[in-house]
Amino acid sequence: MSNPWEEISLDDYENHMSLDSVRQLQAMNSIMQVQFNTYPAETAMVLGIAGGNGLQHVRPDKFRKVYGIDINADYLRAVSQRYTQLSGILECLHLDLINEAEKLPQAQLLIANLLIEYIGYGAFQRAVLQTAPEYVSCVIQINTDEEQWVSESPYLRAFDRLDEVHHQMEEKALTAAMKEIGYSLILQETYPLPNGKALVRLDFQKKG
Repeated sequence: MSNPWEEISLDDYENHMSLDSVRQLQAMNSIMQVQFNTYPAETAMVLGIAGGNGLQHVRPDKFRKVYGIDINADYLRAVSQRYTQLSGILECLHLDLINEAEKLPQAQLLIANLLIEYIGYGAFQRAVLQTAPEYVSCVIQINTDEEQWVSESPYLRAFDRLDEVHHQMEEKALTAAMKEIGYSLILQETYPLPNGKALVRLDFQKKG
């Protein structure tokens, strides 16, 4: 059985995420600007890179390598075409994080935005341990509506199968999962969204 993310077109995903009633693409872009520029790292990895939103904030004078990971090969092709200015720095890798975490390279900064929901805490722990970053910066979505965690939009049908892989996120549970593998919470910020949802950014640092 294929992963639902392999069947969602990039147009449907980006059009949905950028609607005025959703505005997650815009919020994520501004968050990623901070994520890329806060910590002293020359190598970074973005798990679940989709269409590459936020990559325009990668400074070639700061980063020598940025890995973009996704399960959808079409997304990665779009990223490579959109960000030719990062040639030599950006490397896209087509991986299923649930089953192929051992193939991940190492990086000093790991960014995982709206991704942990779809692989679960255990798979995320394995990905972090394999990547062995000094810093991990995550964004999770907090929902006030338990029944309807995908916002209403004309593109809603495209996401029908995501229930198969979606895990409800909770800040304390993620913090506990990271503590188990040796990472301490160093920052927590909340970004309200339309529709009563919010994005929560949680940053972690490897303990001593």
